[in-house]
Amino acid sequence: MKFLVLIALGVLAFRLVAGRWPWEPRRVPTRSGAKQARVLLGVGEGASREQIIEAHRRLVTQVHPDKGGTSELMHEANSARDLLLAELPVR
Repeated sequence: MKFLVLIALGVLAFRLVAGRWPWEPRRVPTRSGAKQARVLLGVGEGASREQIIEAHRRLVTQVHPDKGGTSELMHEANSARDLLLAELPVR
């Protein structure tokens, strides 16, 4: 019984440190993912933070559920923005 408690505590500690469960695969951004995000937002490879945010705003006005879009498209737009912003160098 103590063994199961130790395993459970280890799993919870891993979750706190790594931000994911041990059985979840690592989320590594791929080049193809960034390329797809750029295509979705309509920005070039050297796009600045402001250009990415503006492109995201334009896309969201088209795909927002209140404007006739779907929540899935909204999630894709948000994921594309987050991926591209995460790739930018820290100021």
